[in-house]
Amino acid sequence: MIAGAIIILNGASSSGKSSLAKSLQAAFPEPFLSAGLDSFLWMLPHRYLDRPLWDDVLGLATEAGETGHRLVRGMHRAISELARAGNHVVADHVLVEPSWLADCAMIFAEFPAWFVGVRCPLAVLEERERKRGDRTLGQAAAQHELVHVHGVYDIEVDTSRLTPDECAVIIRRTVESGAPFAFKRLRDRRPPS
Repeated sequence: MIAGAIIILNGASSSGKSSLAKSLQAAFPEPFLSAGLDSFLWMLPHRYLDRPLWDDVLGLATEAGETGHRLVRGMHRAISELARAGNHVVADHVLVEPSWLADCAMIFAEFPAWFVGVRCPLAVLEERERKRGDRTLGQAAAQHELVHVHGVYDIEVDTSRLTPDECAVIIRRTVESGAPFAFKRLRDRRPPS
């Protein structure tokens, strides 16, 4: 069986990843399953979404506790198994932990998996965060640089300049035009000496 395509969208809170995932589902003729971080977080018992238990999941949104690490490792493996069964998957992610990035690189390098940087200027992120009302203020600022520190993507989009649909068209063209490289490059990257 041929593995399905994977598109991992990485960006700070309020960067537009969820809207972009929906636009990608509409942009491709074949179905893409949405299996992002929020979907997995909502699988937790409700009590884990409030403090103090939230600190064991994703803390202040820049580091995870044991429950958060277990959840994200499971998410990566669930995505890979969905793709191994021939499903196409799009997943929005917030790669704040270096171990999560390393896990993605190890798992997704063997798949047709595209790594997409979802960028947005900090001022725009903070304004979106204020308007949403369902995010802890300061999450976007804490994650803004952290999630992109590795610097390797197959493609990057700026959601302050393009609509989700316009970003989806660009990503679709990239996926249809050739093989991905980012996860392989990240997997094979030598640690600094």
